[in-house]
Amino acid sequence: MWLAGACLALIGCSSPEEMGEALGAEGTDAGLTVSSTDDPRPVNFEDHDERGGGTRDFLYAWPAEVSAIPALAELLAQRRDAALAEQKADWDEALAEFAGEDCASCKARGFSKGWDVAADTPRFLSLKGEMSLYTGGAHPNSAFDALVWDREAGVGLDPVDLFTSPDALYRAVRAPYCDALLSQQKERRGEYFTPPEDPLAQCPGLDDLVLVPASNGGEAIDELYLLAAPYVAGAYAEGPYKVQVPVTDAVIAAVKEEYRGAFAAP
Repeated sequence: MWLAGACLALIGCSSPEEMGEALGAEGTDAGLTVSSTDDPRPVNFEDHDERGGGTRDFLYAWPAEVSAIPALAELLAQRRDAALAEQKADWDEALAEFAGEDCASCKARGFSKGWDVAADTPRFLSLKGEMSLYTGGAHPNSAFDALVWDREAGVGLDPVDLFTSPDALYRAVRAPYCDALLSQQKERRGEYFTPPEDPLAQCPGLDDLVLVPASNGGEAIDELYLLAAPYVAGAYAEGPYKVQVPVTDAVIAAVKEEYRGAFAAP
């Protein structure tokens, strides 16, 4: 079943039974489900349907650290509701297009997204999102997402916006990232691995990756994760590639001045 496979792909994704228990009296409607900031709880939202020979599964989850920040929880709830509305519209179109046809996969839709904390520092709450999307066919597709909440400004930021420019950031991380990626590719491909003539030239660019600022010590951003969804750095069967690189002096030099104090080399 698509739902089970999608849950396995997500960090912190609960079973439907566990999700129902977590929701309790809040139910499974698409409204804002945010617990009290005095007692923040994880939010595990689900919405399912079955009709016309088709099925639709939708799951969306975030941790208690998000619920503790009402504005951030509202932002994610808005994104969740938009994704649910888009899925429902797409499913309605599929049911109409394949009405009367014996094609269960054509009339199946699935979406699951789970957010996990990558860094919880005095300045930033950095979140990593993992998503699985099924719109018919042989298998679901997976993708990554990232969001940084600036506690001082009270706004959500794209992680790349913490830097003076994407090019400045990529220059600082390109060599260690490409070396680490090449090592992972060699391990996964085994005897089928062919060393590239120019590893840097064949390395994915920043536009194809998702950047996630992270923290080991909890006081500052001291490492970065560069995430490549399936197909970006290898065949679908190889799965996603997740590469960690440390924050170095070169990385800090690429950070915008107003955020530089929130970064540190380990």
